[in-house]
Amino acid sequence: MKTFLKQFILLLPLLLLTSCFDIIDKVNVKADGTGEYTVILNASKSKTRLASISKMEKVNGKKVPKKPEIESKINEAARIFKATPGISNVKTSVDFDNYIIKLSCSFKKIENINAGLEQLKAKNILGKMIPTQIYSQSIGKSFTRNKINTFKANYDKMSKADKEVFNNAKYTSILQFENTIKSQTNSSYLLSPNKKAVKLEANVLDFILQKKQIQNNILFQ
Repeated sequence: MKTFLKQFILLLPLLLLTSCFDIIDKVNVKADGTGEYTVILNASKSKTRLASISKMEKVNGKKVPKKPEIESKINEAARIFKATPGISNVKTSVDFDNYIIKLSCSFKKIENINAGLEQLKAKNILGKMIPTQIYSQSIGKSFTRNKINTFKANYDKMSKADKEVFNNAKYTSILQFENTIKSQTNSSYLLSPNKKAVKLEANVLDFILQKKQIQNNILFQ
């Protein structure tokens, strides 16, 4: 598997062996700027295939990561997050029957999550291409999902087989707030009826090919 693929996926190397997986991140922000952050990697749609692959040493010449390796990475990520100032209540769960991994934590301000991701990158838990300065906020006034670099040039250089990894991969971002949303700059995010949450859902390929943009500036009433 090309280095780009290894750097693109967070925490679960087995996802590189299937094109059917979901990445979900959730942010819940209180009025004072504190909140909770959760990231979920769900490959349950491919659990039968992954269960078979996990018994092999290699697939198409690529090493298949074993459960201890995956657990070690997740535990290391949790330790790094726990050591990041402003982050607390770090929890992880691993379901190898359904191939679902979850990491959650509390933060004093959303920028703490950026710092935690930066530390994961520094410790080589995340690849160098993974964005880390994802969020920013003006407490009670606005919340921003920052623009990230495009991966299109890297994707265009891939072989057909490597590109297929992204064919059915999906990404969902959910942003929830105590404050009422007045406006947002990205209409791809669906606004909840109570105007206190937005949701972005698309194929990972849509972001790679720039068919959809992830950045959004949300203003509160």
